Amino acid sequence: MPRHFLIINLLVCSLLAGCATPRASFARVDTLVAQRTGKKVHWNRDNAAEAQIAQTVHNFLQRELTANSAVEIALLNNRELQARFEEIGLAQADLIEAGQLTNPSFAASFRFPSRPPSGTNIEYSVAQNFLELLILPLRKRVAAAELAQTETTAANEVMKLAAEVKVAFYTVQARQQLRDRLRVIAETNEAAGEFSKGLHDAGNISDLDLANQQGSMQQSHLEMAQADLQLRHDRESLNRLLGLSGAEIGWTVGNHLPELPANENSLRHLETKALSQRLDLQALDMKLNLIGQALAFRTKTRFIPTKVSLGVDTEKDPAGQRVTGPTLDLELPIFNQGQGAIARLAAQYRQVRDQRDAAIVNAQSEVREAREQMLAARDLAFYIGKQLLPTQQKALHLTLQQYNYMLKSAYDLLLTKQNEVAAERSYIEAWRDYWIARAELERAVGGSFSFRGKDTETATHQH
Repeated sequence: MPRHFLIINLLVCSLLAGCATPRASFARVDTLVAQRTGKKVHWNRDNAAEAQIAQTVHNFLQRELTANSAVEIALLNNRELQARFEEIGLAQADLIEAGQLTNPSFAASFRFPSRPPSGTNIEYSVAQNFLELLILPLRKRVAAAELAQTETTAANEVMKLAAEVKVAFYTVQARQQLRDRLRVIAETNEAAGEFSKGLHDAGNISDLDLANQQGSMQQSHLEMAQADLQLRHDRESLNRLLGLSGAEIGWTVGNHLPELPANENSLRHLETKALSQRLDLQALDMKLNLIGQALAFRTKTRFIPTKVSLGVDTEKDPAGQRVTGPTLDLELPIFNQGQGAIARLAAQYRQVRDQRDAAIVNAQSEVREAREQMLAARDLAFYIGKQLLPTQQKALHLTLQQYNYMLKSAYDLLLTKQNEVAAERSYIEAWRDYWIARAELERAVGGSFSFRGKDTETATHQH
């Protein structure tokens, strides 16, 4: 009876340790992303979800695409992001495995006599490493911490993707705005070329003036074709981020970039927000804490046997007599006391601590750099839009008037038109650079940022 009771206890321990199969959760990633972007994120794990997501993406694409809707589509439809989410599934599987005991070992031996009348000697044994019962809670805590770190890293990948999508979207929108403007200029130059040809045929302008006008027309067509080619390239870059192909790539965007906001956040507010909400910093903190716990545990238990197996053994001798009793198998830490493992963990702890400290310095630097680029692009856009571009447009208007009165040559008119087009191009590019820098600043801060009353600064161009 005692023998059977001990064997049953061994089996029950193993079964209880292996019966729990926790279900993978995605709620923490969803919460982290929602707190920083206001967006929902989904982990597509079945066909029903795939169909629903496809319909949602289709509905988005029926409307004019915006930066926010582009981010929504990417969070739903980017397959590389979905592949990264599977890291959570792997970490969840590790957590399940960490909560299970190793299987008990069973051994049997049969020893046959060399001559009769002796009977067969039979021996059975069942053993289980019971030291695992002591370290099982710690092992589960470590695996749970690793799962949380994996979830944080996955959420950080979402933030990176959101910033990349916004940069790609504003690039497309600016390129389209410039392409449309170059098309108008090309059409105007083509009409002017036809008009100049008539003047030349009538003998009112020289061959040189006609050649200059035709050269300007051809140059404008070349610039429009180059802009159109670059627009196709930029659209494909955005298609890849959104996970779109086939009939889905016919989406449209607005003709103009968004207007610039009236105020900007202070550097102090942005740096504080970055240190509190950047997920890469949180992931490093979690990793540092995890290694610290492992190091402390390994140091405290270095003299404890690394294997303690308890079991039961029964033997039947040739005379038919059966002997049964417990077994104990110890691995004594005499030579190897985990010195190498402790040294490795200590080095890893220092390494991650230095990585965390460097990441904090880099995060503050990235915020300063992105903010300076954003403000510089803002000031440049306002300078061009309020001063340079109106001046060039006025100069073009006056030159055109004098050209009509034969006071300016066609070359003067073409030069003035080129200056005006260059100012328009610079204006659109500075406008684009502002929104790209703002997307990079959101990435550096670790999410979208709202304006704070006393922490906001009026843009320098308004002083």
